[in-house]
Amino acid sequence: MSESGINIDTAVADEEIAIGKSTGAKDAAKGGGEGPSSGIEIPEELAILPIRDTVAFPGTILPLTIGRKKSQRLLDDVLTGSKVIGLVAQRHADTEDPTLDDLYRVGTVCFVLKLLKQPDGNQSLIVHGVARFGIESIVQTEPYPIAIAHPHFNEIEPSKELDALVHTVRSTAERVIELTPNMPEAASAALSNIEEPGTLADFLAANLSLGLVQKQELLETFDVPGRLKKILVALNSQVEILELSHKLQTEANQQIDASQREYYLHEQLKAIQKELGQADGRTVELDALRTKVEEARMSEAAATEAHRELGRMSRMPQASPEYSVAMDYVEWLCALPWSVSTTDRLDLDAAAAVLDEDHYGLEKIKKRILEFLAVRKLKPDGRGAILCFAGPPGVGKTSLGQSIARALGRKFVRISLGGVRDEADIRGHRRTYIGALPGRIMQELRKCGSNNPVFMLDEVDKMGSDFRGDPAAALLELLDPAQNDSFTDHYLGVAFDLSQAMFIATANYMDPLPPALRDRMEVIELSGYTLEEKRHIARQFIVPRQLAEHGLTEQHLRIDDGALETLIDGYTREAGVRNLERQVGAVCRAVAAKVARGKTSGTKINAKRVAELLGPRQFEPEMAQRTSVAGVVTGLAFTPSGGEIIFVEATEMPGQGQLTLTGQLGDVMRESAQAAYSLVRSRAHELGIRKSKNLTRCDIHIHVPAGAVPKDGPSAGVAMLAALVSLLTGRAARADVAMTGEITLRGLVLPVGGVKEKVLAAHRAGIKTVLLPARNRKDIAELPKHVIEQLRIECISDVDELLSHALVATTDRRTRRSRPASRKGSVTRAQSSSRKSAKR
Repeated sequence: MSESGINIDTAVADEEIAIGKSTGAKDAAKGGGEGPSSGIEIPEELAILPIRDTVAFPGTILPLTIGRKKSQRLLDDVLTGSKVIGLVAQRHADTEDPTLDDLYRVGTVCFVLKLLKQPDGNQSLIVHGVARFGIESIVQTEPYPIAIAHPHFNEIEPSKELDALVHTVRSTAERVIELTPNMPEAASAALSNIEEPGTLADFLAANLSLGLVQKQELLETFDVPGRLKKILVALNSQVEILELSHKLQTEANQQIDASQREYYLHEQLKAIQKELGQADGRTVELDALRTKVEEARMSEAAATEAHRELGRMSRMPQASPEYSVAMDYVEWLCALPWSVSTTDRLDLDAAAAVLDEDHYGLEKIKKRILEFLAVRKLKPDGRGAILCFAGPPGVGKTSLGQSIARALGRKFVRISLGGVRDEADIRGHRRTYIGALPGRIMQELRKCGSNNPVFMLDEVDKMGSDFRGDPAAALLELLDPAQNDSFTDHYLGVAFDLSQAMFIATANYMDPLPPALRDRMEVIELSGYTLEEKRHIARQFIVPRQLAEHGLTEQHLRIDDGALETLIDGYTREAGVRNLERQVGAVCRAVAAKVARGKTSGTKINAKRVAELLGPRQFEPEMAQRTSVAGVVTGLAFTPSGGEIIFVEATEMPGQGQLTLTGQLGDVMRESAQAAYSLVRSRAHELGIRKSKNLTRCDIHIHVPAGAVPKDGPSAGVAMLAALVSLLTGRAARADVAMTGEITLRGLVLPVGGVKEKVLAAHRAGIKTVLLPARNRKDIAELPKHVIEQLRIECISDVDELLSHALVATTDRRTRRSRPASRKGSVTRAQSSSRKSAKR
């Protein structure tokens, strides 16, 4: 008997006894003095054979495996004599040499039927249980234990209660046999042949699935009715378990049968529809998707995933929400350009012509693009670098990407990352809810239909981050040539090769980008345009475009170079050309209004006519007015929009030697001002400050106008020092000089960044001389030639050289006389002009 309820116990006693299948024969089942053991004489001193993990019962036949030396010695002695031994269960199976305390006190007297020797040295023994016995004492421990045994035989008084108990136990056992699968027919026959209540109880106890302690408890229950009651409880528990298991198995079989029936009917329906030449909508839909999957030529992993989803769709109802989700997923896989690419146009001369046609200047950028094409021509399967165009607004970063795509013959894709805060915008949403979509990278690739476009990521410095993730971190894999060949979108869940695409990022300012992201890109700086470059751009690109947008031709409007220079110098103040295009558009609108009314057929715009159409100049040269008073110096600053000029003003008043800073200055700029003030006080005599001037009795106020604009950085240190020295010595600053650099307390001038942008800003403002730190001499080579020719650039290394170039050689007496008057409330003419200019 097996599996549950009544079964055959198979337990291996550690290297000593293995209990195999316990078979109840008809002779043994009758117990008592029946069968092979009838007439057996039980000796008073009985050899004890300890066994593990099992209990022997009277009336049962057990196969045992003997492996221990003591046990083999016992069998050698017993088999030559009475062949009677006592089997006693050990309390703990891991005890190797049990004593009396390690054994239960009740065991079973057994008769040895057969002994077989195995090839591994162990012995197989078959024994027949005869009667229970109790151990009174141990008389010998070596070489094996011998105990004084007290046998016990079943003594039963017939009663109706006992008959009812036997009937109930027998019927319950038959129910267990009925519910137990794969039960041999001999089990029920053996059960029906047992007549004695005690033998019935021992037979069931030996074959029930019970633990060692429970079986030992049954063995120690000498009272037959009590033993039958305990067995009845165990049988009832087994019946409940078997009935519940049978119920679950029946329900599972019914579900399987229903599924098989549904599958069979579906197959029949398909066969009928095939014979009639008809097909249901879902079958047609799935067949079409399978065809798309084959035609998409996707990667092996993607094709496997697509076929898996198609298999799921064929098994689920068409009205299920998961069906539409799976269909959208497969359609996305099929729509991506896995193996579709454009052929590069690798003619370097033609590419150079396209770049020159679309953009004026930008020689460094054009050279880098032609180098990229040359490498691609020599090694078509090479990985390209990730470029990042960094520069102020309006200098042509985005349009340059379009020109690169046109020069290469590739498709152009642009996405703006300004304001993106969700990582899912880059890597997509996970496919765990209805409405999930891939990221914008995969969406744009699907739209362009090519796996090697020029992919422009605009405004990467404007990204943010919040609880939804960090988009900049999601770009790390995308913008790494060593990793983007296996870019994995969260929605798709399979790798897509992006190594053939050319990624170009744009940024106005590189500082907001994480260092890891900057490290993955080759940064190419785009500086602002000079006046001459803007005039060429306006003549070649802006004016023709604005004429076309306003419905005008060259016969209606002609703008000469003088008018363009006036627009650039007097109506715009920028690094790029966007405001210039707006001003040209304003001129075109004014002329278009006259042409539409028939008041003119052709207009020529010169510098004088610009003021008539656009009003007074918005930007006037103010260098001479601002710096004509001692204490005002022109500095240079770098902003995300390009270079700018700034004015540093200083004044003094009676006080206690305090320094006041205004103009919304950052911490670094405040430290530069403090360093300049300390340097001036420490070297007052060397700097030419009069001995009568006691700096501890006057307060100094340094102000940088445009207080609503935050300003920071160390490059204004030289300008602040020059302003202080100009104020305290009465020497006015030169009106045509601008300066930049960081100072130290030792009087050294240290290098700064953004030199090109600052020098171009000075050139736009009409500055004639620019003072740069000596260690920035290398940056002069990046300046346009015509700017170098029109500017005088002096490289200074200490404050002495700075002051010799920045301040006038002699003191203007009128300026010195005007300073006390200003304290009494009078305003000089120069100061009045300066204030009027500031208001404008």
